[in-house]
Amino acid sequence: MRIVFMGTPAFAVPTLSEIVGQGHEVVAVYTRAPARSGRGMAEAPSPVHALASRLGLPVHHPASLKGDAMAESFRAHGADLGIVVAFGMILPLACLDAPALGCVNLHASLLPRWRGAAPIQRAVMAGDAEAGVGVMRMEVGLDTGPVGMEERIRLTPDMTAGDLHDRLAPVGADLMGRAVGALERGTLQFRPQPAEGVTYAAKIDKAEARIDWSREAGAVLRQVMGLSPFPGAFFEADLGHGVERVKVLRARPSDGSGPPGTALDDALTVACGAGAVALTQVQRAGKGPVSAAEFLRGRPMPAGLRLG
Repeated sequence: MRIVFMGTPAFAVPTLSEIVGQGHEVVAVYTRAPARSGRGMAEAPSPVHALASRLGLPVHHPASLKGDAMAESFRAHGADLGIVVAFGMILPLACLDAPALGCVNLHASLLPRWRGAAPIQRAVMAGDAEAGVGVMRMEVGLDTGPVGMEERIRLTPDMTAGDLHDRLAPVGADLMGRAVGALERGTLQFRPQPAEGVTYAAKIDKAEARIDWSREAGAVLRQVMGLSPFPGAFFEADLGHGVERVKVLRARPSDGSGPPGTALDDALTVACGAGAVALTQVQRAGKGPVSAAEFLRGRPMPAGLRLG
């Protein structure tokens, strides 16, 4: 089939690779424009852009998809199908209707739970027992379209949002590959989403990243794991060289009690509103992730230290 692919982050890369590998003709790739990053603020293409360039695919990164001229440009591809995976822009109706078979979206949740921008992080932060990916026929509403296929996986307490992302990306690529095959054969059936159980995965706000030690240990753990690796739940403390901000990337339940936010030993066990957590992987500003033992060799945290 002739396919327009629309996606931006690393999560979308396996799906683009799968579609090309199946022999479909990707006539255009739409992605976000290169962003400036790093110390030199050099422009860096999105992961999808980088793969498309290696594959010799035509790349577009419009500032908007609105307007008659853009709609006409989109229709000019003569696509059979549009595939959208974490593109990051709203598609107007003119674009949704342009391909002969419409547009389908790979969404990283079990719809209607976690419609919206941050389904992977929200599932972990909420302590969901399972997560998954689904192929949805797109409509103008936010992730409201009927679902054609789903794959589910169980979540475990030691799974971060990054772990779940890495599990779901290849599962989603395989699912989309099978869905496109079924669409081509005319056998894919879409079912409306149930009206019950709708939740919204709002974009992560920076204010959510500071650890609230007054909450019970389970809630603190879900916050840490759900925000790892990005943006990373954090605390601030005076570690002997002034107040520093430290991200916590992994933690586990631990025994002990005390005033919330107090170090209970010299091994990164911290009291919560109820219970305690052991911080097992942390990251100082401007440094890479390290284990608790590695961190403590350079920044001791004695029992009684208060974390903010």
